[in-house]
Amino acid sequence: MSLAVIHSRALDGLDAPAVQVEVHLANGLPSFTLVGLADTEVKEARERVRAALANSGFQFPHNKRVTVNLAPADLPKESGRFDLPIALGILAADGQLDVARLDAHEFAGELSLAGELRPVRGALALALGLRRAGAPRALVLPQASAEEAARAGGVRVHGAGHLLAVVQALLPGDAAVPLPCVRPPDPVAPAGGPDLAEVRGQAGAKRALEIAAAGRHSLLMVGPPGTGKSMLAQRLPGLLPPMDEAEALASAALQGLSPGGFDATRWAQRPVRAPHHSASAVALVGGGTPPRPGEISLAHGGVLFLDELPEFPRSALEALREPLESGHITISRAARQASYPAAFQLVAAMNPCPCGYLGAPSGSARGCRCTDEQIARYQAKLSGPLLDRIDLQVEVSLLPPAEMLAQPDGESSAAVAERVAAAHARQLQRQGCANAALQAAQLDSVCALDARSAGFLQQTAQRLGWSGRALHRVLKVARTVADLAGADAIGVPHLAEALQFRRALPGR
Repeated sequence: MSLAVIHSRALDGLDAPAVQVEVHLANGLPSFTLVGLADTEVKEARERVRAALANSGFQFPHNKRVTVNLAPADLPKESGRFDLPIALGILAADGQLDVARLDAHEFAGELSLAGELRPVRGALALALGLRRAGAPRALVLPQASAEEAARAGGVRVHGAGHLLAVVQALLPGDAAVPLPCVRPPDPVAPAGGPDLAEVRGQAGAKRALEIAAAGRHSLLMVGPPGTGKSMLAQRLPGLLPPMDEAEALASAALQGLSPGGFDATRWAQRPVRAPHHSASAVALVGGGTPPRPGEISLAHGGVLFLDELPEFPRSALEALREPLESGHITISRAARQASYPAAFQLVAAMNPCPCGYLGAPSGSARGCRCTDEQIARYQAKLSGPLLDRIDLQVEVSLLPPAEMLAQPDGESSAAVAERVAAAHARQLQRQGCANAALQAAQLDSVCALDARSAGFLQQTAQRLGWSGRALHRVLKVARTVADLAGADAIGVPHLAEALQFRRALPGR
């Protein structure tokens, strides 16, 4: 038969649309033509496939016109994942393989010149796409990628290390050597992280960290250098509740799209991303051609820590505003558009002024020497709309050495995490999501106030000139404070504590 159709998948954002690899052999001048909106990596498959077939002991049809079409033609194709289906299509079109046996499988894999199968990017996304499509096919991938794809569940995944192994599995009758079905590896117990008890003092900042963990609220810590802002941020992941299956799959699929790939030892562990302050807007929110996920999507379900917040480019910080509200990001380019989930928890740290020592205690060796104009210009790098979207804003004060050394050890991360888990469970039972994700329509029922509490909040909001967004975010934080206290209704003490964590920057 001179025509063979092989099933595969492309990547379009986090989706994996089906692709048919059509291979046709015809008489005429020998050639190898590849069509179907393929980028450079896919077009280079011609040389890889030719060498892989020859070095694996198969006959390449040198005296034929080989035409490979990747359908649909308007869907961009990238990476080397189409090497394996192209090679199998050539063998089937040349009569060296039974076409009927290929229809029950989908294939993806990059070939080396010797015929070995190399891992492909986005293997879990491919498996999830096959599962959503409901096609009764098995997925054949390189061995390393198969272990990642097996996490999807509901899909038969086979792994192979060489083109020969795939061909032998497709032989008819007793000659076939089936590929083993890959099972997801057993979960690895997470290694113990840094403990909150190691941070001396800073009771207010620790309380803010607990509230942030319980309600998945965004947090900004402001204070001089060396006060423990980074130490506190590093201990937040140890307070967060475990990921559920849907969160773990989405996070792993996004990690699999990144250049570093998915680390199987990090399965179901909340990701922590901490980009340097020189990161561009594209690095944070994603972009490129084809569009790739940025740091906010790679932190989906976990923590995005931005240290030295005012030092980030203004355009990068302003690009965070929409995903902080919506929990997803849409990257639009002239030819393509890609959407990625971005339900991250923002934790940021900054100095109060350029020198960092504004508000240092009297008598300290280092005091602030910045002018009012320098302080205003430094703090103005953070726009009002961005600060308005940060739920908790806490000052982390510089403690004198004698007072810091005299501080007793605080609570351990395990003790705080227990309270956080109980509060999070209350939220899931009540509204099915964390308090930070509450929509405006849910606030009237979930965050209902009695007359006294409503009057207190109204007076405070009017005196401070809050926006409607700020008012809603204070309500969400107060709801989390009440959940930590085991209270069914929000009271004035819960509102008062929430108000304490929404102060303006010092000197602003």
